[in-house]
Amino acid sequence: MDLHLHLGGEGGLAEQIYAQLHERIRTDALPAGTVLPSSRELAERLSVSRATVVAAYERLAAHGLIRSRAGIGTFVTGARVPATPAPPASPLQPRAIWSAEQFAIPDLIVDAEFDFAPGIPGRTQFPFARWRALINDQLRTRTDVGYADPAGSARLRDALARHLVVSRGVRIAPEQLVITTGAQQAFDIAARVLLEPGDTVAIEDPGYLPAYRGFLAHGARVVGVPVDSEGLVVERLPAETRLVYVTPSHQFPLGMPLSESRRTALLAWAAEHDAAIVEDDYDSEFRFTGRPLTPLQATDKEGRVLYVGSFSKTLLPALRVGFLGVPAPLGEAARRAKFVADYGTAGHVQAALAAFIEEGDLARYIRRMRRSYERLHDLLSGTLRADFADALEPIESSGGTHMAALLTSGQPSDTVLAARALTAGVNLGTISRWGIDRLGPNGFVFGYGAVPADRIPAALAALRRVI
Repeated sequence: MDLHLHLGGEGGLAEQIYAQLHERIRTDALPAGTVLPSSRELAERLSVSRATVVAAYERLAAHGLIRSRAGIGTFVTGARVPATPAPPASPLQPRAIWSAEQFAIPDLIVDAEFDFAPGIPGRTQFPFARWRALINDQLRTRTDVGYADPAGSARLRDALARHLVVSRGVRIAPEQLVITTGAQQAFDIAARVLLEPGDTVAIEDPGYLPAYRGFLAHGARVVGVPVDSEGLVVERLPAETRLVYVTPSHQFPLGMPLSESRRTALLAWAAEHDAAIVEDDYDSEFRFTGRPLTPLQATDKEGRVLYVGSFSKTLLPALRVGFLGVPAPLGEAARRAKFVADYGTAGHVQAALAAFIEEGDLARYIRRMRRSYERLHDLLSGTLRADFADALEPIESSGGTHMAALLTSGQPSDTVLAARALTAGVNLGTISRWGIDRLGPNGFVFGYGAVPADRIPAALAALRRVI
């Protein structure tokens, strides 16, 4: 028979073949008794491997929709595809908090020619072949496939502890580290360990909304604290604050570091008010100018800082691996909280990452990407200052994978301009959406990890045409 299938949609090739044949059998476009092409013939027509077609046919056969008989071929059985039953009505309702606008999921995938969304590291330079070899080696040789220490593999925590002391001056014992599913789970574990419902959490305003949502979901009272050119304004912290969330190396989203005087003041404030500090050191490896900034954790003399990092920003978001370093008295509680959350992060990924660190791949990659991000930062900053002086005022920054720029007085809102830019193929982060207690400043966040250097001039030219 002449069977036309169209490949190129969502899902793998076998899934697409299965879905299209399933739909045609369900609607009787392929009635009972219809003889289908052989797997070899259909594979040739679709320019796919025979194994791909066989996988789709086997799945249809498992559902009783087709059958193969020697001398006849593969034919439709006539079995009815059951309609998907309507779900039963339920009296159950979620907590009111989950209907709140603060918990709306933003568009994480935007179809744009030029994607300046913040928080996306460079992908084209990632050593995929090396990472694939490490993962394959673990899958081929691992025999410890049962449950393991929920805090993470000892090998990875040892490697990570050594990496942190060399790269960031963070001295933390392996048993004080918990391997997490990204930084977001690290915030969740910190909240589980330290917060009671109703406790006050202070967060930079504008600030990192995922952390804000995480603390809010645990029943905390989350209060925004303003930032200025020196970072978090410590004297504006509420006296009853139990936990302070801060991004001292590269304030998110504005980009300035927390000044030395503010760092000292914050640590003193936490000691005076018996508060904890969650330090999100999300992209500090990529500092371009000036001396390296010492993390709060490295100067904390009282054991009040919980240190959070993420390989989502350093390597790839899809890895979903982060870590939480806690003061010694919290180590066992953090381990137990991780166990309650998910029993532990994927073992083969941890083992591959440990080897990636131990064999120097991570350090080499960070050095290479630091140079790459510096070139991107300088090109972006220079072009904004030269071609957008009437519209945008870049905020000075000296590292990371994003920079911010405020719109000049009289400009429309950043959300209006961002929507206009998207029609021109440019995706931008808006600073206003990162406000905590109120809208953030009017401006843009330019993440430059996902836009190659040779594409930045074209991207900014497209943006200039709509601003």
